[in-house]
Amino acid sequence: MSGILIERAPAKVNLTLHVPRRREDGWHELESLVVFSRSGDLLTLDPAQPLALIVDGPRAQAAGPDADNLVLKAARQLAERVEGLKLGAFRLSKRLPAAAGIGGGSSDAAAALRLLARHNGFTLDDPRLMAAARATGADVPVCMGACARMMRGVGDELGDRLELPPLFALLVNPGVAVETKRVFAEMGLRPGETQSFGARHPAIDSGIGRDALFAALKKARNDMEDAACVIAPVVGHVLSVLSAARGVRLARMSGSGATCFALFEDCASSARAARVIRRDHPGWWVKTAVLG
Repeated sequence: MSGILIERAPAKVNLTLHVPRRREDGWHELESLVVFSRSGDLLTLDPAQPLALIVDGPRAQAAGPDADNLVLKAARQLAERVEGLKLGAFRLSKRLPAAAGIGGGSSDAAAALRLLARHNGFTLDDPRLMAAARATGADVPVCMGACARMMRGVGDELGDRLELPPLFALLVNPGVAVETKRVFAEMGLRPGETQSFGARHPAIDSGIGRDALFAALKKARNDMEDAACVIAPVVGHVLSVLSAARGVRLARMSGSGATCFALFEDCASSARAARVIRRDHPGWWVKTAVLG
């Protein structure tokens, strides 16, 4: 294993997700406070081998064909922008559910770009990296830094890094894949149309205290939640289960679903809820996490 490079690909969680309008070109504009877990998938790079990808781990089967994986797409996008880019063989240990609203594939792609940057000796602020990230997928740019920040536009407008208090969370996925494109279609916004409901996204500043953060989060929402519940009614069931957990401060869907999260005051409360939900719903993916 000498010379193998290793990079973590954490889960991305949308604590908020407002969809204020749909642009004339058909793309939906977003406002989202994004945070990341401290664990997730694991990606390695063997610089001594040609470009390739092996996917293993408990969620490998749900990741789809290796040839379609965003890890390879990201590598090829970067190779188009960096002459003589040194590549290698990737191995992805897939632990996060796929098509789950927690950016698993996008985070994997971002990890691949970080690995290639290390292998080729250039810094993460190299503009060619972000260009490759944007070309790979809408959520890949925000996954590059894997830190708390606001994301706007179509995912291409990134705010500054936010220092937030650690959030003790429970992530739950019922095992149902929800396609983002289908959720947007169910929302029914026409090109050029602006949402006619909902307050503006609350301001959230770096260094905000825990209680103030919870108060701001409760004023926000996930505009994709209702549409996802129509497509996959089990999402509503997951939200009900999480909302009923003892000590929960907030329960919401992440991204376009079907993963939902609950925030708790401490890790003991999230661990207790995890035990109960695993017992009552053994087919669900249940993971405690610290988000930030």
